[in-house]
Amino acid sequence: MKIDVLTIFPEMFTGPMDASIIGRAREKGILSVNTHDVRAYTTNKHRRVDDTPFGGGAGMVMNAQPFFDALAALCGPQEQRDPLRSRVALLTPQGAVFNQAKARELSGLQQLVLICGRYEGIDDRVRQAWVDEEISIGDYVLTGGELPAMVVIDAVARLLPGTLGDETSAEEESFSDGLLEYPQYTKPALFRGMEAPPELLSGHHEAIRRWRRKEAFKRTYQKRPELLIGRPFPFDDRVLLAEALCELGLDAEIPEKPKKKRAKGREPRT
Repeated sequence: MKIDVLTIFPEMFTGPMDASIIGRAREKGILSVNTHDVRAYTTNKHRRVDDTPFGGGAGMVMNAQPFFDALAALCGPQEQRDPLRSRVALLTPQGAVFNQAKARELSGLQQLVLICGRYEGIDDRVRQAWVDEEISIGDYVLTGGELPAMVVIDAVARLLPGTLGDETSAEEESFSDGLLEYPQYTKPALFRGMEAPPELLSGHHEAIRRWRRKEAFKRTYQKRPELLIGRPFPFDDRVLLAEALCELGLDAEIPEKPKKKRAKGREPRT
């Protein structure tokens, strides 16, 4: 996958993009991350990328011209772009809030172009002509789109096949299936009087699976209960959810598996 970042501060990406999981993904050729200095696409001799806003007001607005030229260089002609393969996203607090489902969707693209704004924003004609979607990482204000872009890159990179090594790691993390992740423990089993759960030490794979799923339900109910609303869980999950709620001291009825109906017109065997 190729990720291109348009920014006036490309140096901000040097450390984070070379370290840890993202750095290894780039070394393996799984991911390509390229930063592009918007100033390099300006046509004025002072390489200015901003000007005063029409209508007055505080602050400066980033010019459309360098973004138009940069996007044309990175994406090719607008009329030939396929948003299902190559997508342009603007990092802005006005966008849809980024989540795991969006990260998984973006990880299926061949190319993702992230636009990092600054000052009072970017001339809206850039959005009208080039932007496929707008992304926010939360309801708060930052000084620019660079940190949100890093968040998106990190979340997307770890979903690319081969990035984590163990593909089940990404599948079992928080939000991968809409739930918060279960608690984790490691050696020693007893530490300062606190014991690791016996289920995890049993070696019984089904018992471990059920414990982890139940604990995921508990955490989700306690911290993000809205994630459980309206979810069509399979029968086994409904049982574990009810058991988890009971263990939390709540009154929950544990569902019973419906009995199979005998076909009409058939005599019972004797």
